[in-house]
Amino acid sequence: MSLIATIYGIPNCDTVRKARKWLENEGVEHAFHDVRSNPLPLETLQHWADQVGIDTLVNKRSTSWRQLDPKQQQADTAELIQLLQDHPTLMKRPVLVIAPTIIVGFNENNWREAVKR
Repeated sequence: MSLIATIYGIPNCDTVRKARKWLENEGVEHAFHDVRSNPLPLETLQHWADQVGIDTLVNKRSTSWRQLDPKQQQADTAELIQLLQDHPTLMKRPVLVIAPTIIVGFNENNWREAVKR
């Protein structure tokens, strides 16, 4: 049985490239979703935020975050989800989805556990 995973991110992100290469080397069949050219529906972002927490999903160390005005940085969860849809580079990347598992960021050990299931 072949495991199918989906990785979400932007293609020019170094961590996303590293994660995709890792999946290939591990022989994990996967699809790639470019969140910049094909923004995610609010429902998907809301589901992820419910599962992993909005603070995990938003990359507050990113250049995109630092460029937001202070009012936007103080936004509530619903507003942050809208910001993620409007500015996909705010999302911590990559996001690996092997239903029902959602993993934010690339950590080889966490990903290895997810693909074993």
